[in-house]
Amino acid sequence: MCVQLIILPIARLFNLLNMNNNRRTFIKNMGLGIAATSLAAQGLIGCTEAQGATGNSESLLATEREPNQPEPAPLGYDRLPLSWYHGTVQRLKNKVSAMGVDAILLQNDVNLVYFTGCFRGSGQRTTWALFPVSEKDTVHWFAPGIDRELINSWWATSFDYYFCYPHARGGFPNKGEVVAGERVELFDWLLERLQARGDMAGKTIATDFNLSDDQLLKAARALPGTSFVNIGNDCLQMRIRKTKEEIALCQRAYRYFDKVHAFARDFILEHGTDTTDFAIGQAIRAYGIQLMMNDIEYDGKPHTAVGVDSTSHYVRAGIATAYPHPNQLFYCKVEKGQPLYVNTDIRLGGFGGECYRNFLIAPWTDHQNRMWEVVTDTVNIMVSEAKPGVICSDVARKIHEHQVKNGMQEYIYHRPGHGTGQHIDGHQAPFFSLGDHTPLEPGMMFSVEPGLYDVEKGVGINPSDNLLITENGAVLMSRIPFTKEWCYLTL
Repeated sequence: MCVQLIILPIARLFNLLNMNNNRRTFIKNMGLGIAATSLAAQGLIGCTEAQGATGNSESLLATEREPNQPEPAPLGYDRLPLSWYHGTVQRLKNKVSAMGVDAILLQNDVNLVYFTGCFRGSGQRTTWALFPVSEKDTVHWFAPGIDRELINSWWATSFDYYFCYPHARGGFPNKGEVVAGERVELFDWLLERLQARGDMAGKTIATDFNLSDDQLLKAARALPGTSFVNIGNDCLQMRIRKTKEEIALCQRAYRYFDKVHAFARDFILEHGTDTTDFAIGQAIRAYGIQLMMNDIEYDGKPHTAVGVDSTSHYVRAGIATAYPHPNQLFYCKVEKGQPLYVNTDIRLGGFGGECYRNFLIAPWTDHQNRMWEVVTDTVNIMVSEAKPGVICSDVARKIHEHQVKNGMQEYIYHRPGHGTGQHIDGHQAPFFSLGDHTPLEPGMMFSVEPGLYDVEKGVGINPSDNLLITENGAVLMSRIPFTKEWCYLTL
């Protein structure tokens, strides 16, 4: 027998606080509410395994894989292997070899993760990775000491570190050297380390960042005769065109999207107007994480379960749907006659993206219905028009023309879609935008967001999916319907 979902609304918890000022009682009751959400999600996962569905909604998913939809990565392939990163760095070296480049120096966090596979972020603690073109499968790190175990346990031929930011010369408490010395600028520290290598002077170094005039002067003194060339766009172009391994991981992430959205739809039908957008988001995040972690090999150590997340903090009901970039907390009850926007982002090994669906709760208005129909039309336009060789701006133009033709011009606030990146690089070039004239190529991916927003009437419709450009055209990567049967609910 499946576990019935029980969500203790936050409003009830605050009522408990008002009735009983005992802090320990309040915390206990809040914990029970959160635990109930988690247990319910786990219970539904058990139902999925036993029955193959989370209620009735999963039966509405497309039952067969689209002809152009790729095979998802198999279980056990939870992230790209180190060999993929070795090969990707070599591809980058091959691209820049014609420029006479001797070494590649990366600083951008997106590129550091993409080319090394070490999932981390720098923040104030700037990090660099050096790839000498003549050295095979090597990477020399210049990073903060806080990441020394993380980096050394993944892929590091050598590792030089400063203690922390701001760094004091000679200050390494971890070595017993407690010195409040002069503050060292991190770029100056990097130049000192490159100078100490003894093989960088007079060479050509490719970077993914622009050196300031001051940095160029310092580099000329530390590394006489060395020149720098920016390859940031070359790195971006590699990230834009996904390999088959990246696509497979992304497709597996979208198989989880299918189940999470089926769960969300069942949750809404089960709880009706007794729940809130906040509670829906909390429940589907717990479900999504548990669903993925049931499949992922995980030992609690670094480099496993990396780039994994299921977020749903943008689920919103009512008037909040009418704002493309709202700034308020979402804590509204689900109500009859109001729109409901279910948002989820899922990543596996850094790959995945976003997948949203909009619900109209009966009784819906003619205006709500018309907005939903026009948005669905433009989703179909995007899928049919996106083909290799087609210009991004032409796809955007046809979508906007359809919106305007149907009287929706005052509800248009943004471009119909953006390129999708990996890990922390969610929005990435190119764009389905009137100002982007990039030709489409196989391996590109785009969000699908031809949204419309009416603040006066309190309704917004902005679904999303992931559109993969293939050799033969384009294909949506989820199996979640863009149909009234899925999106129009009677509670």
